[in-house]
Amino acid sequence: MSDALRIAHGAFGRVALLDMDRSLVRHAHPHCHVLIKVGGDDTQFLVGERVAPLTDECAVLVNAWEPHAYVHDPRRENALILALYIEPDWLVSFRPNWGASGSAGFFDQSAGAITSRIRGTALDLASEMVLEPASGSRQERLLSDLMIAVIERFTPWRTVGSSLREMARSSAVDWRVRKTISLMRQDPTAPLSIERLCREAGMSRSHFFRVFEDSTGVTPHVFLNVLKVEMAVGAVIDSEESFTTIGDRLGFSAASHFTRFFRDHCSVSPREFRTVARLGR
Repeated sequence: MSDALRIAHGAFGRVALLDMDRSLVRHAHPHCHVLIKVGGDDTQFLVGERVAPLTDECAVLVNAWEPHAYVHDPRRENALILALYIEPDWLVSFRPNWGASGSAGFFDQSAGAITSRIRGTALDLASEMVLEPASGSRQERLLSDLMIAVIERFTPWRTVGSSLREMARSSAVDWRVRKTISLMRQDPTAPLSIERLCREAGMSRSHFFRVFEDSTGVTPHVFLNVLKVEMAVGAVIDSEESFTTIGDRLGFSAASHFTRFFRDHCSVSPREFRTVARLGR
């Protein structure tokens, strides 16, 4: 079973040090998502329809809302992965046009060769998380250095104009899709059927799926799961609610169903996630 060795969270989003030995379902995040291998065997992710290798020399780069999955090879030793889930609003504090990290196309490739600076900073951050889990300010400084190095290495955003242009294009979501997204966001736990969403959009099922995916990059099912995962992560970290209560509130008929959903998207059980995320408190 995969283990979360450390999890840091804050205004920056979250960072997880994961010992991975199982695949993850196809999913997405509303974050700028970067994966760097810090130990174990080489492995790979499926980003969109492309296989992205994760090695000592190569990082995996996933745009916000881009569907991806972890592909585990049981014949290999586990990979130890530093997984960054970075809030676009936090990156704005470094450079205004980095707010585009919440849009499609911020990374123009799904994998790329890392520099010695990126690898060294990633290893320093992972070591700090393990050896000094309560050193929040030190970890955030290392994360800042790491993300600056990653973005300067892998993104084409060199001017504010370029980012604003892409953000404007990516935000041009079909008005009918915006209507259904608003409905989903109002209450991600509500039992919304595809049939109801199609009626709200005034489209046939096939047309709705096509327009929704063209507008957001993901299917309605994946989009709703993203909302549920982020609600689940927030509740697991910040509340004292039982996992049964959290699962019930998110619409799962049994605690075991919620646990499986959480593990399939976050790699570990909600119990382990809560325990590890609170080590630095």
